[in-house]
Amino acid sequence: MSEQSVAVAEYRIEDLAHHSGATVRTIRAYQDRGLLPKPERRGRSNVYGPAHLARLRQIADLLDRGYTLASIKDLLEAWDTGRGLGGVLGLVAEVQGPWTDEKADRITRAELNARFGGGPDDAAVAEALELGVLEPVPGRDDEFLVPSPQELAVAAELSAAGVPLSAVSGHLRELRGQMEHIASRFLEFTTEHVFARYPGHRPPTEEDATEEADMVRRLRPLAQQTVDAELARAMRAFATRRLQRHLTTDDPPSTGREPRPISLPAETMHAVQNLVGPENAIAFITAATERELQTRALDALAPRSMKSEHFDQKI
Repeated sequence: MSEQSVAVAEYRIEDLAHHSGATVRTIRAYQDRGLLPKPERRGRSNVYGPAHLARLRQIADLLDRGYTLASIKDLLEAWDTGRGLGGVLGLVAEVQGPWTDEKADRITRAELNARFGGGPDDAAVAEALELGVLEPVPGRDDEFLVPSPQELAVAAELSAAGVPLSAVSGHLRELRGQMEHIASRFLEFTTEHVFARYPGHRPPTEEDATEEADMVRRLRPLAQQTVDAELARAMRAFATRRLQRHLTTDDPPSTGREPRPISLPAETMHAVQNLVGPENAIAFITAATERELQTRALDALAPRSMKSEHFDQKI
């Protein structure tokens, strides 16, 4: 019985490839990179065991999670030295898991047309697919996945109110850039003041990864709550000002502090985004504008200073 069990648990490289789903070439490449232990040599044959099969399945799982082979090697070395992968994978699950309670839905092309006025609009559908508002369903040309039904519902309401779909998609692009900037700043803020307490182990220890996963779980709703509260405050303030203007015959005096939209050439925005990244583009443009204003203010003061010095020399 024991001999039969041992025989079942042994694989040639072709058998290992069949059971793991990897190719023979991939298995050999993993061996060369140190990701897979070397097989046992028996005569002229290489023999693989259950540990090799388990390791190949671990590698496949980590690749599906988005890890590179270099980072997988670090993680597996941590596993081999007894530090474990449980806490690390728990941290990955918390970060890569859903950041909202909203559930994805599906919609047919006929239902989509009905929600947006009944007429087919291939350009609008293509734009929605590019933005990720809709996602294709493999094998179903007449059906789409809707990652955020709320976002699609907002677009439908705006369209029903008379807003062109091109304007809706343009607004979403602008809003998405601003939200990415907010998300980036929130992560920088929490990293500086919360996660800086953890040592810079790569990968982190089992204990640190477990604690970080719990911290992510606790901080996750804070970003949404903060954005909701600040958006409500800003909307109330701006809506009140707009209402006052709407109900009065004379335009109220401008304070000069109201934000105003500014259109920039598309090539300029692309150049800035390529330089500093989409999440930092708005902050970069704001800083550059402020720096230019300061420079011009100093230039305006320079002639006065020179005139004053010339006058003093005459005296």
